[in-house]
Amino acid sequence: MAINCYKITQIFPNSELYGLTSKIRRSCVSVPSNIAEGYGRTSKPEYIRFFRIALGDLRELDTKLIIAKPVNLAKPELFIPVRKEVDELQLLIISCPDD
Repeated sequence: MAINCYKITQIFPNSELYGLTSKIRRSCVSVPSNIAEGYGRTSKPEYIRFFRIALGDLRELDTKLIIAKPVNLAKPELFIPVRKEVDELQLLIISCPDD
């Protein structure tokens, strides 16, 4: 997902470099980073906390992709696979048990 986000933002105009391009890239990297950090924690509550943070990052990323599409930063069809991956990851994280 992160790689696909980077690929799509490469198409964005240079005027968005410090706008949605930067924000989408930060969000997409935060998701696996928080999952990895949570995995490295010693307690299950900390692990779960980082999964919740990753879920928040995913929802933030999804919102940014939703905004980028109608303002024509890239062809609309390019957003479909990335948004599908975001949705799938959200479902995976939500399905993780809290206990």
